Amino acid sequence: MGYKVAPLARLIEQFERFPGIGKKNAQRMAFYVLNLTDSDADDLAKTIAEAHSKIHRCRVCGDLTDEELCPICKAPNRDTATICVVEDPADVLAFERSGEYRGLYHVLHGVISPINGVGPENLNIKSLLSRLNNDDVKEVIMATNPTVEGEATAMYLSKLIKPLGVPVSRLAYGIPVGADLEYADEVTLKRAIDGRQQF
Repeated sequence: MGYKVAPLARLIEQFERFPGIGKKNAQRMAFYVLNLTDSDADDLAKTIAEAHSKIHRCRVCGDLTDEELCPICKAPNRDTATICVVEDPADVLAFERSGEYRGLYHVLHGVISPINGVGPENLNIKSLLSRLNNDDVKEVIMATNPTVEGEATAMYLSKLIKPLGVPVSRLAYGIPVGADLEYADEVTLKRAIDGRQQF
């Protein structure tokens, strides 16, 4: 019979449910938690519970916040003429890390995926359309991932937005800085050529 401690096995199973975490990483995380002091373990548990109970969606953009509006929607120095549509809150963090984008965001919380039972009605789309009734918005940037579902979602949204008279653009995709062309796939190379710019 194998070595098994039930509470440890349950802890490992919980960590395995995290995206991108396999069995070995789940085991490492579980043993890390077990090696915490009682005080540190209690702090970790309280932090998780607090985040789960206090964080919710911003009523305007759908990003995560612990107040009525997220810090970006509240910021007086953001460019209100541009809205960047992203799949999830992690995408907002990625854009903000770059420091290049100063407009507003709209978080869909997913993409259209009939195989997974996700339709337009399951996404944060209605509030996006209501935001576009404001004459301040001059451009919507589609920043969904370059997957089949991301592309389908971007196309669906652009068809909904077009009658409102707001221009819709799509992020350019291409070769990452520092990458070798020989390792790029055909779709990436095509996007890089299509999105080329003049010197």
